[in-house]
Amino acid sequence: MSERTIGGHPNGLGATMRKDTWWFEALWTGVGFLLFSLYVTWEMFQGDHYWVGGTGHGWGGYLSPLYSPLLFVDPTVTGGASVEHAWFGKGFDWWPHFVPSISCFFILPLPLSFRLTCYYYRKFYYRAYFWTPPACAVNPIPRKNKSYEGERMLLIFQNLHRYTLYIGIAFIAILTYDGIMAFFRDGKFGVGVGSMILLINPIMLGTWTFGCHAFRHLVGGRKDCFSCDFANHDAGMTGAYKRWSLVTWLNERHMFFAWISMVWVAWAAIYVRLVSMGIVHDYNTWGS
Repeated sequence: MSERTIGGHPNGLGATMRKDTWWFEALWTGVGFLLFSLYVTWEMFQGDHYWVGGTGHGWGGYLSPLYSPLLFVDPTVTGGASVEHAWFGKGFDWWPHFVPSISCFFILPLPLSFRLTCYYYRKFYYRAYFWTPPACAVNPIPRKNKSYEGERMLLIFQNLHRYTLYIGIAFIAILTYDGIMAFFRDGKFGVGVGSMILLINPIMLGTWTFGCHAFRHLVGGRKDCFSCDFANHDAGMTGAYKRWSLVTWLNERHMFFAWISMVWVAWAAIYVRLVSMGIVHDYNTWGS
């Protein structure tokens, strides 16, 4: 057998017998997630234009999902909420000024930990960033030691996905509350473009979160005897099987919901920022 082939297939970096554009998926997923990560990082260092409220200090308003929940508020920033909207007031005097958003600094790593440990995201960033492998039947970057050494470093961190699931669910509840509050301005009910965007946001996140493998296992997959509960489901499905079937339907579309939910979070944050800056006019029933 030639040193250039393994099992009849070409051997080497990116070597393959495939004729299709196998690299396209790795390219767009890698670039897409990189752009999202850069924007979120940039947003964390801004600390302004995350809020669109009324003329007074009543409840309601548009809050950027990247700043929710609003733990602390700096009342001096442009486009920020008033102190009464914060959970813990003004924050700390010792907080470094080069990271103006205390809320973002504390909040963003939590939902990102759930997204980064997601089974689908693992697949895409292994292929896009580490080339292990870049695609099916395409040889990856050569390694000096090709033997499996067990779960180490990143693999151990990824096992936290079953626990970060609860963080994801908690943020859906918080963002749902924000979506409802987006239909109020100074305590007055109304509807705006931003209201719909912020309400759709937790729905999109829910389709991804409640379709994840960890949640699927939680509602039915943990059964030791799968056939005991589900073998006779045609005659009358049990509640567990119904829940498992619904989550399975979402799980089969996990990649789509993973991307649409991520893009929608960024879109909601960008929209609130643009409206707060006066670049985009929010059409609404409040007349503002």
